[in-house]
Amino acid sequence: MSWTVDNIPDQTGRVAVITGATSGLGLVVARELARAGARLIIGARDPGKASATIDLLPGTGHSTYPLDLADLDSVREFATAVRSGHGRLDLLINDAGIMAVPRTLSAQGYELQFAVNHLGHFALTTGLLDRIDGRVVTVTSVLHRKGRLDLDDLSAASGYSPTDAYNRSKLANMVFALELHRRWEGVSVAAHPGYARTGLQGSVPPGLYRFLLTRIGNPLVAVSAARGALPLLYAATAPQVASGELIGPGGPGEMRGAPKALVPAPAAADPEAGRRLWAVSEQLVTA
Repeated sequence: MSWTVDNIPDQTGRVAVITGATSGLGLVVARELARAGARLIIGARDPGKASATIDLLPGTGHSTYPLDLADLDSVREFATAVRSGHGRLDLLINDAGIMAVPRTLSAQGYELQFAVNHLGHFALTTGLLDRIDGRVVTVTSVLHRKGRLDLDDLSAASGYSPTDAYNRSKLANMVFALELHRRWEGVSVAAHPGYARTGLQGSVPPGLYRFLLTRIGNPLVAVSAARGALPLLYAATAPQVASGELIGPGGPGEMRGAPKALVPAPAAADPEAGRRLWAVSEQLVTA
């Protein structure tokens, strides 16, 4: 199957909320959705970058509100602002993320990668869910297949590996998308870009892992952000996408290729893991 941005259906009249839209994959997704006619609501920590992104988008009627996914108070304020200005939403794309950072705690005391990549998006999704009449796309990673979902040490006090914490957060994204599919009448889809060249790898602290990603992986294996964004755009817009699917590149190792439906890791498809993650997340965001 071949699928490009030219296959995106007309998005005129649709309202889409997106995180991570000021750079990388999110910027490509926002631009192409706007080009197809959608109105974008962008959440970002940096108001200057958010405004600059709005200026880059085709069309009119786009808006932005402050959003720091590492702070659940900020997530609640963003959701309140969106709800007050928009009675109906068609699409939420949970794209923002951080990768393999040193051990840091969020404003509420949770390990930062779990807090930003999963918990902030959980709070955002549940805070807007009754307004969404369409799809929620949660961006995961092929590395969710290497993750281990340890919910008993969310501050990583007993030992911390930046890569293990990232893999755990991406597994949590996948588990969440499938549990949302079980609980919600709308369409919950997970998507991953394969191996795409974005600023994400450059945020990894200096060392062997960063060297492998940026000096070897990026030039030899990675695809452009424009190509990496295709599975996300397919998940967000293709009429044939079904709730509960994982969309990613169909090529070798899920690194590159045209978007297609993939099989999630067995650990992600476990309904008990979904139930437990949801219960823990709900407790944390309402604490």
